[in-house]
Parts: sequence; C-alpha cells; structure tokens
Amino acid sequence: MKFTCEKSLLVSALSIASRTVAQKSAISVLEGIYIKAGLHLYISGYNLETGITVTVPADISENGACVMPARLFFDIIRKLPDEEVSVAIDQNFKVSIRCGISSFTITAMDAEDYPELPDVEFENAVKIPQRELRDLISGTIFSTSEDKSRRPVFTGCLMEVANESITMVAVDGFRLAMRRYYPQEPTERTMRFVVPAAALKEVEKILGDTDDPASFTLGRKHILFEMGEVTLVCRVLEGDFGDWRQFVPVNNPILLTANRSRLMASIDRVGLLISEKIKSPVRCKFGENVGDFRTITTIGEAHDVCDLSGDGHELEIGFNCRYLLDALKAVPEDEVVLELSNGLSPIVLTPCDKSGKFAYMVLPVRLKAE
Repeated sequence: MKFTCEKSLLVSALSIASRTVAQKSAISVLEGIYIKAGLHLYISGYNLETGITVTVPADISENGACVMPARLFFDIIRKLPDEEVSVAIDQNFKVSIRCGISSFTITAMDAEDYPELPDVEFENAVKIPQRELRDLISGTIFSTSEDKSRRPVFTGCLMEVANESITMVAVDGFRLAMRRYYPQEPTERTMRFVVPAAALKEVEKILGDTDDPASFTLGRKHILFEMGEVTLVCRVLEGDFGDWRQFVPVNNPILLTANRSRLMASIDRVGLLISEKIKSPVRCKFGENVGDFRTITTIGEAHDVCDLSGDGHELEIGFNCRYLLDALKAVPEDEVVLELSNGLSPIVLTPCDKSGKFAYMVLPVRLKAE
C-alpha cells in the first residue's frame, strides 16, 4: 500500500477516527487504527460498540490495508512538517513514513484480523441539516442516565421520526429533555429507536454549525450517521423506553413567562452555597410577577429575586439547583414559559409560541420546614 496525502487532512482524519479506537481490548488490533487505500483513503476506529470512518483525499499509487499503532502513528503525523506525507507499507507490514526532511519506519499489523464494521444500507436515509441535528443532541443529552445497571435504555436518547417531525428525548428518572425539529419536507418515515449517549457525543463533535446535510439510516440493530466525509455506526440500545409523553403534565394551571438569562442568573447565584458535599434544594416561591429564590445550607443563606410575568399564587416548590439550571441552559429561546401545578408536581419549561419545539421537565424536591 502506498499513498501521499496533505498532512493537515491526515491529522484531521486521524483525530476524528481515533476517538473510537479501543483503549484496552482482548483483540489487539482494535487498539490500532485501520487504514485502507482503494478508490479513496479510508481511516477507521472501532471499539465493537461504535465505529467512525473518515474518507480522506489522497494520491493512491498502490491499494492495500493495514492496522497502524493508533497513538504512535497519530503522534508521528501531527509532528511532521506541514508538507505532503508519503506512506508506504510492504508485504511484511514495515511502514515507511516520509515528509520533507523527516522519515520514520514503524511496524503495522495485518488488516485481516480487524473485525468488519457493521454494514448498514444507505437506503431510506433521513436527512437533516447538521446544525439542527447538533441542536437536538446538545439540547437533550445532558438528561441521559449514567446508570447502566438499572435501565440501560435510559443511557441513550430516544429518536422518534414522524412524517412532519424529528424528536429527540432523554430521561434519567429525575428530569426529561425533549427537542423537536420540523423539516421543510416530509420525512416519509416512521421510526423509533434509542442511540447510546456515548455515540451521540461523538456525532455532536463531528457536526458543524452549518446547513450542510447530515443523514441517519436505521438498520436491524445499528444506526449509521453520515456527516460529509465522516460516517459513524453504532448499535442501537434495546429495551422499552416507554411513552415519555404520559410523564409530562399538561394543562398546568400556573403559567409564568420568564427571561431565560435573568432567571438563570438568579438561580445560579443562590446555588453558590450548594456543592456535591453540601446539598440543598433551591426554594422557589412564585408570586405575582416575581420569583423568589432561596437556599439555606450549613454555610449560610442566599436569596435572590427575578421578575416574571404571571401570577404564581404564592406557590412554594423546591428543585435540584443543577437540574433546573441545566434545563434553562438548554432552552434555545430568550423567553420561556414555566408551567406549574403544585408543590409536588414537576415544572415544565415550554416555548412561548406553543410550537412544541422543546420541553424540559424537572421533578421537585420535597421541602422541609425552614
């Protein structure tokens, strides 16, 4: 195998593909990075759960494939001069790397031992602008569960594809996050599946702040994301995610409108007395056109107020400060509606225009007497 490639392109491809290289594996080749020269140059990392493949423009003079030692090969390439890199691998898997005045000789592994990435047909792909898919992920992934022992399906995000919308939902037992995108053209699909959060984090890093298309294709057990020259494939999570809609209260009698930034600043300030060691709920009291926030811990007491629109009927309710802040940070608009019912029911954050583009629910914390 022989190829020549611009150093910057090779470094970029290696940095992306290496994110899914196994750190420690009983299959030693999975700790390497797979390189194949054919019609194009393909660079892959795979840990048996998630695989990333990057297509790289290169001048290929001899086809072939091998598995490079991932960390060493990446370190060599990124520290070479900013010129074209020539790589040649002989039949004994001796690798010759040349760039300008620099040269290296290392040993690669046989690609025959590298497991094939799952094959997902490119048919029936659902297209979505990269920016919109990234917003769906960033707006929900923080609410996934980290506990794999109880409900593994909740360690991922549910994706629901309907003809008129693409919805992503995450829950962890204490909160729920939902974001929805309405495509300009009908998807002509109906699908429901759960993607592991670890894989979605990698997808989020790859996606750009652009309207260029991304697509995803659902196979029997895997989901394939295609983003420009990068593809990511991972196994979907099995299990019953349940009907998340039945957990989100509707027709709440108390509706308050808040400026997201000002409300977030008030709660952030009273949360300064709370830490992992010193836990206490933020006490929220909603009156007429005002929100009163207070925390009391062994360190001291903090108090802040924020202007709101609407009457909270002096409702007092407590919340985990971090969960409430996470939800507010994810709201994509300047104004947000706070929907409340009583001191034991969740708060739901929804859009002012009732578009259904997002919903964030946080369960309350039972308050003790001050």
